Amino acid sequence: MHPNRAFAWNDRDEMLAFIADTAFCTLFVATGQGGHVLHVPVVVAAPDRLLFHVARGNRASPVLDGAVALLSCLGPDAYISPDWYGTPDQVPTWNYVAVEAEGRLRRLSGDELVAQADALSEAHEARLAPKPPWTRGKMSPGRFEALAKAIVGYELAIDDLRGTRKLGQNKEPAELEGAVGGLRAAGRAEMADLMAGEAAR
Repeated sequence: MHPNRAFAWNDRDEMLAFIADTAFCTLFVATGQGGHVLHVPVVVAAPDRLLFHVARGNRASPVLDGAVALLSCLGPDAYISPDWYGTPDQVPTWNYVAVEAEGRLRRLSGDELVAQADALSEAHEARLAPKPPWTRGKMSPGRFEALAKAIVGYELAIDDLRGTRKLGQNKEPAELEGAVGGLRAAGRAEMADLMAGEAAR
């Protein structure tokens, strides 16, 4: 995470909500067989537990159980031009929002894997309302169980949770306003909104 304390994000509930909203994160694992990077759909199961699954055929799948992992979830990010600040002697930078969760992995049982898949689809089907939600009850008998054999579920027990919200907190109000305007003109409204919200805190 960025070392500048001005950018530190310490609200655990907010960080977990960010992981749940981002939902697709990058997992890093170092094992005796080397390093592995996986891209996984994540469910926040509790304040100290994250659940995800990977393809059974993924080369890392057999070595994940018991390994220590680092999960990285990246939110909005944007290049910031020094011209936008309206003051001299500035340099380019990159603003972003990110959370890291570190902890040991445990392989899920079959029933836990089904619950993880159900929770994942339920959360994301809800975002598609008013579309009627998809459930596995719409599938032919036995079809879900057959397809579930192709994936393996894991739990990450969170030992450490770290966040960064690098949104120009170290800039003067007029500089920040200029950067927000530059981002809007560049079509980067999401980052502009985040920076404007941070300035209003």
